[in-house]
Amino acid sequence: MNVFMIGGTGLLGCEAAKILIEKGHKVTSVALPPLPEGAPIPEEMDIIFGDINKKSDEEIMELLNGNEVFIYAAGVDERVEFPAPVMDYYNKFNIAPLKRIFPLCKKAGVKRAVVLGSYFSYLSKLRPDMKLTDKNPYFKSRIQQEEVCESFCDDSFSCAVLELPYIFGTQPGRKPVWTILIEQIAFMDKWPFTMYPGGGTAMLTCRQVGQVIAGAAEKKKAGFEAIPIGMYDYKWDKFLSIVYKARGMGADRKIVSVAPWMMKMGMFKVAADYKNRGIDSGMDPFNLPDIMDLDLFINDTFARELGATDDDIAAAIEDSIKVSVASYNGTVKLLEMKGE
Repeated sequence: MNVFMIGGTGLLGCEAAKILIEKGHKVTSVALPPLPEGAPIPEEMDIIFGDINKKSDEEIMELLNGNEVFIYAAGVDERVEFPAPVMDYYNKFNIAPLKRIFPLCKKAGVKRAVVLGSYFSYLSKLRPDMKLTDKNPYFKSRIQQEEVCESFCDDSFSCAVLELPYIFGTQPGRKPVWTILIEQIAFMDKWPFTMYPGGGTAMLTCRQVGQVIAGAAEKKKAGFEAIPIGMYDYKWDKFLSIVYKARGMGADRKIVSVAPWMMKMGMFKVAADYKNRGIDSGMDPFNLPDIMDLDLFINDTFARELGATDDDIAAAIEDSIKVSVASYNGTVKLLEMKGE
């Protein structure tokens, strides 16, 4: 099987490429330079450096010809900051490329697409009573992304959107997104405890994401699917115990669960900071406490059906946090995550 991927040198795309190549498939990827120093990018993957959005339709068609599967392992999540209006940026990185490339895929004879999405889409559909897409531009954009994917599906073209939760693991030379967590909790280091919401989240390792992407690419399924993906369910206090251990502060740090109304009091400062810096957040800071109070867990059935196998999630969290701390302290120089 021939696979064309956008984002094959990123943390998740690289994992998928390795697994697909191990299974005997041919992988070609467009990626933005430079490559992260030391990253284990498979030598067998054909890499075309450049910005896919700056290529002509004819150039993209030439790349797509002869491929059966297209994988979009790019885009941005809610942790990347943008000026107003933030929806313009979500459209630029997460939606518009698919609107443009999917018709070209169908014209080139590509039969299937796999798109990396977000489990916030899953939550939006699970809890319509919370009106999450009305309050949070990022949630709205991910639902719109799924709607665009579904609109192109027919008897000759199928698409699977993987609704991915929090992901842990590192790629040598690249800055983890979890640096933002260190920034958020560092001010409490001098306290005898850490205050945090009482909910929890689904999660998995980057290797497992690679397995799931490869499984979805190989899957023979007509039409459109939005698949919620998860392997492990952790309450925030259990997760933070691993975080503090990785920071060298011990795994027995006291975590005090706070009610959403208490967390919202602290969000006035966050909202003021966004305003001062000209940031249009994809997440409503006053809705975030309600979201983080939920047990946003996902059964591992779907992930295992797509080929995910057990992994050491605690070790992956520790690795992510240790590199994030080094980045936060400025002791290492790393490439930023980018939207490709």
